[in-house]
Amino acid sequence: MRNIIFKLAAGALLINMNVSCSDILEEYNPSGITAETVYTTPDGFETLVNAAYSYQRWWYGKEEGYSLSEMGTDLWMSGAGDVYPDLTKYVNLQSNNGAVTTEWKALYAAVNICNAGIGRIADAGLDEELMNIRLAELRFLRAFYYWHIVETWGNVHLTTDETSGIVTTANKTSVDEFYKLIEEDLLFAVKHLPRTTSDYGRVTNPAAQAFLSRMYLVTGNNEKANQFATSVINGNFGFELESNYADLWEMSNLKSKEVVYAINYSTNLALNDIQNNILNPLGHSRGSNTGHLMFIMKYDTETGMMRDIENGRPFNRYMPTRFLLDLYPEGDARYEGSFKDVFYVNNPIGNLSLGDTAVYVTRESITATGKAYKTYDRNYMYQTDGKVKDQLRYPTLRKFLDNTRASANEAQSARDVFVIRFAELYLNAAEAQLKLGNIDSAAHWVNIVRDRAAKPGFEDQMEVSPSEITLDFILDERAREFAGEQIRWFDLKRTGKLLERVKAHNPDVASTVQNYHVLRPIPQEQLDAIFNKAEFTQNEGYQ
Repeated sequence: MRNIIFKLAAGALLINMNVSCSDILEEYNPSGITAETVYTTPDGFETLVNAAYSYQRWWYGKEEGYSLSEMGTDLWMSGAGDVYPDLTKYVNLQSNNGAVTTEWKALYAAVNICNAGIGRIADAGLDEELMNIRLAELRFLRAFYYWHIVETWGNVHLTTDETSGIVTTANKTSVDEFYKLIEEDLLFAVKHLPRTTSDYGRVTNPAAQAFLSRMYLVTGNNEKANQFATSVINGNFGFELESNYADLWEMSNLKSKEVVYAINYSTNLALNDIQNNILNPLGHSRGSNTGHLMFIMKYDTETGMMRDIENGRPFNRYMPTRFLLDLYPEGDARYEGSFKDVFYVNNPIGNLSLGDTAVYVTRESITATGKAYKTYDRNYMYQTDGKVKDQLRYPTLRKFLDNTRASANEAQSARDVFVIRFAELYLNAAEAQLKLGNIDSAAHWVNIVRDRAAKPGFEDQMEVSPSEITLDFILDERAREFAGEQIRWFDLKRTGKLLERVKAHNPDVASTVQNYHVLRPIPQEQLDAIFNKAEFTQNEGYQ
């Protein structure tokens, strides 16, 4: 009898694994004793909490997560190295897609660990204050994982009970029931989490409030979305926008004052579960952040260039749409802060000396004559209708590059993933106020973000008036601010703009995206594993 895919025996899992959650939490490996014994000790219970955090790494900073959250939108097209074209281009996307199956398994495994902890915490031997904090963390994480599940697959299986045996049925739970539980969990988290933490990576009160703001935008409760966004903005939690947008992405600034919530990775790569047969059964450098590999053009075959640490290892998975490149006005520093246009000679040859310009890739239309270096402009990269012409050469998203890696071929990165930045709270408040009809207030919040983005001398040009604020403008602003940060697909789905904007701005995908693609297919492995197939059916449109 096959076990249901989201079933995991949490006790066996935690006994046999060597949990790591970067450098924030101590490891504990109580081998040879039962789960019931482990969970009744404070140290043993910490192992469970650590494991609950660690599953965030299956989505954030991972290729499957990027393919599900950034691709198939108005911002990104497939590079030559894309390995999930059925998912990223909606080309015959079906239930056997590897990325969809991987994330389904990981998210339900994470939920089960959270349920186990929530159900067992009263017997863990924790003092009352710490028990409430750990319970709040587990409930936040359960809400966090269920948010990804319900937004990705819709009305699928929901349970608050730990699964420790064989399960052969699944339930179809309404989206409203999902969000009722998510709201309850997050409100509990807000009530009991501390304002700050010395263990970087643990969830805090403002992080829970920020996620509530995001959630209420989804459910259409714009008053509360605005309330929780502004509560974080005005709450004196110590968050600030970085004065220079590009500074956000420096490896020396991973603990930026702008980060409200992050998934952290260890500089000791061995602690990132790359060889953990329980948390990482698939391998593929999963323990690390691999975002640095995904958005780099194929530069290392260009004259005067070879692969190096500074420029990164080019997996060439994703390239920007022409629409995304054109979104940034002249005075917006976020373009240069987000994209890399120039590669400098690191392999001298002929008339090219070390440090000379080797390659210039530009969103502009130019006529390059008499240049010693190679140029690729918009007309080289894109056809006249915006479809991809060259999948190898394009402006490189530089946000996730890691020049601290040990070698040019190192696939692992210790870069943390910024899940919620302070800038999101301003744009959440703007969207909520727009929907409430308060366009002056919406423009106020947008202009705070744009003021930070303005180049010197362009402050007036970057300021927008209330009459310019529309939902599409806010989505454009979120694109300029968060391109590549694993939120775009959710933004478009939440606002009901996914199909409209993909058809308008991503010509490579416009003919294949369908109405039913606002949900992903339930993995076939899941459907094969249950006995109540008539009740738990595939999402509409998929086989």
